[in-house]
Amino acid sequence: MKTKKQKKAAKRQRALQARLAHRNFTSPPRPLLGDQPIRYEVSDRTRVVSMGGLGLIHTLVMKLQLPALLNGAVQVLKRHLPYWESDHILALCYNVLTGGKPLQDLNRLRQDEVLLDALGVPRLPAPSTAGDFLRRFTSPGLILRLQEAINQARLKVWQRQPAAFRQQATLDIDGTLMETDAECMEGIDYCAYKQLWGYGPLLITLAETREVLYVVNRSAAAPSHQDAPTWIDRALALVGPIFEKVWLRGDTDFSLTKHFDRWDECARFIFGVDAMPNLVTLAQGVSESDWTPLIRPPRYEVKTHLRCSPPKVKPPRIRQRRFEELHTVEEDVTSFPYRPGHCKKTYRLIVLRKQLHRRKGGQLLGEEVRYFFYITNEPSQPTDELVLFYDQRADQENTIAQLKSGLPAFHAPTHSFLANWAYMVIAALAWNLKAWYGLLLEEPSLRQQVVRMEFKQFLQRFLHFPCQIIRQGRYLIYRIVHFTLDTLTLMKIADWFNALAFP
Repeated sequence: MKTKKQKKAAKRQRALQARLAHRNFTSPPRPLLGDQPIRYEVSDRTRVVSMGGLGLIHTLVMKLQLPALLNGAVQVLKRHLPYWESDHILALCYNVLTGGKPLQDLNRLRQDEVLLDALGVPRLPAPSTAGDFLRRFTSPGLILRLQEAINQARLKVWQRQPAAFRQQATLDIDGTLMETDAECMEGIDYCAYKQLWGYGPLLITLAETREVLYVVNRSAAAPSHQDAPTWIDRALALVGPIFEKVWLRGDTDFSLTKHFDRWDECARFIFGVDAMPNLVTLAQGVSESDWTPLIRPPRYEVKTHLRCSPPKVKPPRIRQRRFEELHTVEEDVTSFPYRPGHCKKTYRLIVLRKQLHRRKGGQLLGEEVRYFFYITNEPSQPTDELVLFYDQRADQENTIAQLKSGLPAFHAPTHSFLANWAYMVIAALAWNLKAWYGLLLEEPSLRQQVVRMEFKQFLQRFLHFPCQIIRQGRYLIYRIVHFTLDTLTLMKIADWFNALAFP
């Protein structure tokens, strides 16, 4: 049975929906947005925080016992005057979660009297103090312990998921680049391929939830596969006990044949392989009857009715300016056994053959055939399904783009290599909290929506709503003062998070 407050909130939601409903409009005599006298005053009694959703995040953090995990694993402070390690880490994480980027943005939180009351703290670290804390990470081992502490909380979230969730885990491995124009930043180097200075982090992510499992800072000159086997082994040890089936997926840089036999014992894998001359010769020798057409499914399903698309602007301009263009005419796939030189076992080599037309100014210049190779230890799955499964790794680029632009996970706030690595891990924690927020929701459709949601949209819907902060006995009340269509959902989420219990 609904309480009085819930009935009142439901009534307000119906009124708002009616207000926004489409009606038979009449032409008004003046624009809706017109001149209106506005005056500002300071409230003497009402104490409002603009980021009311931070209370839900903090509730989730406390339910996962993340402070205890962080303090037990990361011990870089000799004395706590007054901040513990978890205070620094969570303050930096909350700074990112609320849209902050440089360390100076911590002042937004620590100078907000009501926000401090909302978090139940007397103060938060200053930017200079936070920078000093990051520089106390003086060894990779400390950063590893930080990541493993976060993974202990992650396991609690995974163990609450239904059996269907634990059927398969797909680990995507890739590197990226973080450009900087700073000249005194330790560990940066020049990437000749991209022609930039900076870092080249390695990321291992879980494709099903877009969580960052491990992030490793490296110089921009480092090859993509540098140190990858060590971190892949750690990721396999993390997900192996939880998931029934584990996949490794990466591009040609991660086709590390020396490790295939070891990975074959605990996971399925599929990696791209460079089109070396010997492989192209093998593909050309395959009988034509062994090739199967690759049919790519539509990008999305039309759930209402087909609508006419507007005319494309680029193709006519390309022909007009006589740019060369490649068109895929046909795609075929096949596979055959293959044993790399560093392997004792034989694996399955998949070949994708593309028939291409090269055109210029609308005129056909010639035909071309290109081969793309993939190696896998999956013996029975259809070849075309494996190729489409491999192509889905492109979604990791969306995750990396979110880490770069949605939240500043690769922002380097200090001159220290290890300090910047620690910051990357803490910023990735903010991204992971969004994923855990979604995974722990009760409603399945909303759960998937939040997990796949862009970071900025998550901030706008679930964090940036004003709340009045009221201390009442032993309770801290967040009273929502801005009613939207999401308000009832947020209240349900609050009730659900408060009822969570982890072992």
